[in-house]
Amino acid sequence: METIKNVLVGQSGGPTAVINASLAGVYETARAMGAEHVYGMRYGIQGLLQEQIVDLNECLSDKMDIELLKRTPASYLGSCRFRLPNPDVDEEPYKQLFHLFEKYEIGAVFYIGGNDSMDTIARLAAYGAKVKSSIRFIGVPKTIDNDLMFTDHTPGYGSAAKYIAATIKGIICDSSVYNLNSVTVVEIMGRHTGWLAGAASLAAGADCNGPDMILLPERAFDEEAFLARVSQLEKERHTLVIAVSEGVKNKDGEFLCDLVSGPGAVDAFGHKAALSGTARYLADLIKAHLGCKTRAVELSVLQRCASPLASRTDVTEAYQVGGAAAKAAFEGVTGQMVALKRISNSPYQCTTELHPISEVANLEKKVPLSWMNANHTQMTDEFLAYARPLIQAELTPLYIAGLPHHIYMKNQK
Repeated sequence: METIKNVLVGQSGGPTAVINASLAGVYETARAMGAEHVYGMRYGIQGLLQEQIVDLNECLSDKMDIELLKRTPASYLGSCRFRLPNPDVDEEPYKQLFHLFEKYEIGAVFYIGGNDSMDTIARLAAYGAKVKSSIRFIGVPKTIDNDLMFTDHTPGYGSAAKYIAATIKGIICDSSVYNLNSVTVVEIMGRHTGWLAGAASLAAGADCNGPDMILLPERAFDEEAFLARVSQLEKERHTLVIAVSEGVKNKDGEFLCDLVSGPGAVDAFGHKAALSGTARYLADLIKAHLGCKTRAVELSVLQRCASPLASRTDVTEAYQVGGAAAKAAFEGVTGQMVALKRISNSPYQCTTELHPISEVANLEKKVPLSWMNANHTQMTDEFLAYARPLIQAELTPLYIAGLPHHIYMKNQK
């Protein structure tokens, strides 16, 4: 087994509040295991093809930089949504990348990301095996969507869930101040899965009833049943709060947001580049049929960048999967993704394991319908037991002049 001299790490896809904690985990563990240099891709694999590479040894010069990195949202190295071609059709990008790996004496490559990022690292691992390369390729999971297969949950989800639940509690308080009937519809991220919208149910407790209704993409939207349910609830209480995934579709398979603005552009992986307008569509629908006051609230990127509400559990696990990835590579592993394996809920215990990347890429883990009630408008106790441990505790930001202080790439344009 060849000794690893230098390693390379990149970040891809949508950022999270804790993606940089995974970067810190890769960096510190790789250095501790003997890597001379930890290089970073600027703007993911797309930037790497342009040889945009930084030496993290120079960027992360002391422990304070690492602590700031753990507490800084978004992707420190920059990101991309770029799909490598099939090497049987176009081998040139692979030749270019493996030339760079040789130039920088790279022994291991780590890619931090979600479904599409696992596709990238899986393609690199397969090509590496084809050309008999000794380089090890490891996937590091990241996505607020929580939709990666073969891992109990993904780093990034816990912090987003914490932000969503806390925000829903505040919206519920705000919506109840006037003595008049009103419906507030809150749009939450989730193109094809409802893990994030389901997290709104965590708002319920001794001081809050939680959202009155939750709509997930796992169930087709039924307009007649929806309006009937809203009408019934409106008679029972004068204010309603509804949480809805941005990716909810009707029975014809159309995104509700497309009924407002029409189909939009798609990214390199064939996904809709942006979803927006589902809450507005539902708010207008309710107003037109029931005549009450409505409001649409779109949480948008706030749910993935609100680092002051990051879950300490999430930060810790994000760091751990980065460290586990580096450890696996130095032990000779390649073509694997680090996964989280839950041991128990109470007390909450979770460890890491490895799973072949080829079985993870381009698949999506849905919310089990059994984790919703009979009419699919609320989450069950089983979902709450699953999600609640992931939002526990806080990692307080380092404040300067009253605001969170972040680390940034000083030479960025």
